[in-house]
Amino acid sequence: MSPNPFDPSFDQLPEIISIFPLAGVLLLPRGKLPLNIFEPRYLAMIDDALSGNRIIGIIQPSDPLSRASAPPVYPIGCAGRITSFTETDDGRYLITLTGVSRFEIVRELPIVRGYRRVTASWERFAGDPSEPGPALFDRARLVEGLRTYFKIQGISANWDAIESTPDERLVTSLAMICPFEPSEKQALLECGTLSERASMMIAIIEMAVLDKRDGDTMARH
Repeated sequence: MSPNPFDPSFDQLPEIISIFPLAGVLLLPRGKLPLNIFEPRYLAMIDDALSGNRIIGIIQPSDPLSRASAPPVYPIGCAGRITSFTETDDGRYLITLTGVSRFEIVRELPIVRGYRRVTASWERFAGDPSEPGPALFDRARLVEGLRTYFKIQGISANWDAIESTPDERLVTSLAMICPFEPSEKQALLECGTLSERASMMIAIIEMAVLDKRDGDTMARH
């Protein structure tokens, strides 16, 4: 796939980015995340991003139950570029973020217009803007586990499309859309390679299936 001319190169990634803390929400490089923006502080964040480099960081709160206005967050998130944007008549923005690269928080900066900003380090993830090489994982095992997992979760799927989807797109899409626990989403984000992410996903799916089967067995006794 040829690179998108609008995507920033590694050297163009900004030192300072705004962050959008969202529990249980995962963005990965080249993944696409639709968002419905309605809070005034995040409307301001999108306005500022659109007038600049169009990049914001998606990151998870490290304590999803925290009620603080600025809850503690994990040290690693993923930056995305706004690649589609629509206004609604009731004052919302509907946007799509396309993942660019993961980042590590160096320090948090003063709040601006209600939203949070950080100084970001990209060095650990210098390879993220480039497409990865071939993934080494048991794809058949992933799909087999996924069939049972989707049935348990009540999720319908186009299995022909899943079978024909390239490895990275499949793993990225599943990691983002599957209803994994926030801590599991964070672990998938922090995997070093696509192969490691795929293997971890297989383990998460198989554990969820096993837990469900064990629960059903106990309920019958």
